[in-house]
Amino acid sequence: MKLDFNRRYTTIAFYAFLVLSGAGLFAAFLQNFPFFKGFFLQIFTLLRPFIYGFGIAYILNPVLKFVESILAEFSGSYISSKPRRAIAICLTYLLAAGVIAIFIMIMLPQLVNSVTGLVNRMVTFLNSTNRDVLMNYILSFSSDMDISTALWDYISQYADKIIQTTYSLITSRILPVMTNITTGLASGLLNVVVGIIVSIYMLADKERFGAGMKRIWYAVLPSSKADWILELAGDANHVFGGFISGKLLDSLIIGIICFFGMTFLNRVLPFAMPSAMLISVIVGLTNIIPYFGPFIGAIPSFFIILIESPKGAFVFLLFIFALQQFDGNILGPKILGDSTGLSAFWVVFSITLFGGLYGFVGMFLGVPVFSVIFMLLNRLVRANLVKRGMPLELDDYCAPDAPLLKAKEKGKKRRGLRRAHTVKPLSPEESEKQARQERDRKEKGR
Repeated sequence: MKLDFNRRYTTIAFYAFLVLSGAGLFAAFLQNFPFFKGFFLQIFTLLRPFIYGFGIAYILNPVLKFVESILAEFSGSYISSKPRRAIAICLTYLLAAGVIAIFIMIMLPQLVNSVTGLVNRMVTFLNSTNRDVLMNYILSFSSDMDISTALWDYISQYADKIIQTTYSLITSRILPVMTNITTGLASGLLNVVVGIIVSIYMLADKERFGAGMKRIWYAVLPSSKADWILELAGDANHVFGGFISGKLLDSLIIGIICFFGMTFLNRVLPFAMPSAMLISVIVGLTNIIPYFGPFIGAIPSFFIILIESPKGAFVFLLFIFALQQFDGNILGPKILGDSTGLSAFWVVFSITLFGGLYGFVGMFLGVPVFSVIFMLLNRLVRANLVKRGMPLELDDYCAPDAPLLKAKEKGKKRRGLRRAHTVKPLSPEESEKQARQERDRKEKGR
């Protein structure tokens, strides 16, 4: 029996298989060869300041454009482009520093108070619980033996050993951990400072960086291929920029609404909903992750409130559910729109895949990355469908065999046109007669 392969599905499956297989082979290669894994990690560590700088420049670029447009409108031709760019960069970084300073001055004290109150409540809760359990245990066995005396004799006998064990634990475990944390914080702070400097250079010469990349593409590829790649890069920039800026703004608004909502509920309800600032920060940060973010933030927040107010914890769940519905149906679509072009199924798929591979960062960036991959596959599929004369729209493939019937009809039309335009070869007598008639017409024309 001859198998009837459908070329369009074969093309889609082929490109999807290539992308997934390449990613899987690269991950397996790094896992099974520690040398190459260490090499790539070392390269990543060395390039980390430049990665930070690119991220800072990418986030601040829309602000720089806005500030530069205002300067151009008010200054006109009095300030040339280079001084205007320098002034705009200074104002952009001052604005960013001011926003961070306001955040620290307003939110940090309340955040510290919330964390301190949470720790005190947990200590009180644990101490009271442990005390009750210990007292019940001592009372149950107090009639049989003197536990306190036996415990004191044991501690006195092995006091030196306990001290040595504690000292070795501190020197071998705790001190190295503290040293690593201190070193990591210092290294991270240095990378951020270098990243800020790198971002300034990137923003100052962003047009030249873009022109250099274009020149490289046109140097190594044909013009049509280079145009295609640059168009894809522009669309990817649109997807990433729209998603990241929109999601950050959406999460900021949700965090602010959560704070004011919990503050209002604390004043209205007879029971407390503590740690409003801490919970609002948790909800705002986790809301960056599409779909799963509100639920990830609601779980620890629920237990934080549950320690002090069980009723408040369940009211908080209802409040978060209403807030998530508002974000998913009203606020999110207004801000983000259809920036990624993915359906709900592919959004969940990308979050699950990239979150499992790269953690929190993968859950945040997985949606725009997968959107770009999906866009690339869609363009390749459409290009191959155009070559084969197949319909491009997805609705044309809903009915079974509909594209095949259309393709067959197009094939019949092409064959009919070829038959209609096919010229039957002339015999020698007919050719001579036609040539003689042509000569007669020319003589009459003279």
